[in-house]
Amino acid sequence: MRITVKGRNIEITDAIRAYAEEKIGKVMNHYDQIQSIDVVLNVIKNPSVSQSHTAEVICKFVSGSVKAEESAETMYASIDLVADKITRQVNKFKEKQISSSKSASIRTDVVETVEAE
Repeated sequence: MRITVKGRNIEITDAIRAYAEEKIGKVMNHYDQIQSIDVVLNVIKNPSVSQSHTAEVICKFVSGSVKAEESAETMYASIDLVADKITRQVNKFKEKQISSSKSASIRTDVVETVEAE
């Protein structure tokens, strides 16, 4: 699994990269089918915008993907918010995959036999 951290209108320092990889990397503890995680950090350089730091995470699985985006006043806060959000979405995706695979199995379905008289 690889984590890619990119920046728009911001230079990605080693501290921000390490923080993002640490926080977003915890998602791997919840689901092992993750192929890659892309993190895009963006800063809006308009002084009238209060929540100008945005973190966007795209988590790619074998059978789909999940996307989350959060904004805050600081980059560290936005990374924290998006990490919580993507963790919830990955857990929801995992539960859907597990429940759909259990119900689609032919061997576990109960077949009623009707006896003709």
